[in-house]
Amino acid sequence: MNAPKAPAPHGSILSEIDLPLFAALFLHTVFVYLVVVIARVTASYAMLDLGLSFVWVGVISSAFSLIPIFIAVPLGRLNDRGYDSLSSRVGSACLVVAALTFWLATPSAISLFIATAMLGVGQIICMGGHQMICIRAGKTIRGRDAVFGYQMVAIATGQGFGPLLMGWIAGDARLPPISLLFGLTTLISLLSLAASMLLKPGAAREDKASAATPVGLIELLKMRGLLAYVIASIMTITALDLIVIYLPLLGAERHMDVATVGIVMAVRAASSMTARLAYVPLVDLLGRGPLTYVAMLSPAAAFIVVASPAPLWALYPAMVVAGLGLGVSATLTLSGVVDLAPPTARATAMSLRLTGNRIGLIVIPMGASMIAAFTGAAGVFIILAVCLTGSAAGVWSGRRRD
Repeated sequence: MNAPKAPAPHGSILSEIDLPLFAALFLHTVFVYLVVVIARVTASYAMLDLGLSFVWVGVISSAFSLIPIFIAVPLGRLNDRGYDSLSSRVGSACLVVAALTFWLATPSAISLFIATAMLGVGQIICMGGHQMICIRAGKTIRGRDAVFGYQMVAIATGQGFGPLLMGWIAGDARLPPISLLFGLTTLISLLSLAASMLLKPGAAREDKASAATPVGLIELLKMRGLLAYVIASIMTITALDLIVIYLPLLGAERHMDVATVGIVMAVRAASSMTARLAYVPLVDLLGRGPLTYVAMLSPAAAFIVVASPAPLWALYPAMVVAGLGLGVSATLTLSGVVDLAPPTARATAMSLRLTGNRIGLIVIPMGASMIAAFTGAAGVFIILAVCLTGSAAGVWSGRRRD
């Protein structure tokens, strides 16, 4: 695959994007994240319905990231050779299997663990393919940055519309119709599989660059600034994930109905979408370093508000701030890794980022669940605030060493 061309004089950004390929990617991404968010939020309510402890919540949540730790980098090597569309199709098939398990298996901690693990496998395979398709869809560097931002909008669309749809179905009930929602998840997973067939395959690459010895993982991490973006990515993605898991539990503790929780989560997703649309101008205005600090420290402050005994109305501005910061940071870490990695190892570098994300999604939820067993769900948001602040300091220190 040829590298994107240098930025052209600023005109219509659409002329710098492969629109048919991106339209198919956008549609598929929305379906994938509808499946993931509805399945994971419904699984949280299923755990609540089963009366599982916070320790079990942490174990099941970690299952989402367990297997992806071991497959992300080999998947990246495969995608570096041009098999990104095939990855998206295989990932969609895994989502169908996960959705069917959620829907048809007898509800238990074990069945939720297995289904959540398969859901995580499906998502990581789709994400690996999507990231390389983004690079193919951007005809120039500016077009590529725009595609990354718009693809994050597609993610936010799925993450935002999913809770709203759940709230509309459940109304003012404290527990939603779990079986119905898992059935809906299965239907959407089938739509994601159908949409994956629209993704135009890239040319398989077996040239000398691909056949050469792959860039080592340690070598990648030693590249200037790369580790800083991986660190920022781990905390950003972990925060986004734990919002999905623990906000419904916090709502249940505070006697909030499903519709209210869905609206709060949708506010966060809409804010992230807004931030991602403004991603390119924000980078031009502030630069990657300062923007990283702002994007990580602002949600840390918002999570302190969420954890405090503040009135319900305070959750809305807190989620706006958290959504804006996390939305920028998620796009920033992905684009930063692509910019810093060599062209023949971009998928591998992005998969290394995903591996770090998944490790964070195992270690931090497990630690958070231990704390939540004593403090309730609010304690998890305190931990997130502390980790985001510490990570921002680590990124600052790492950039200074660079």
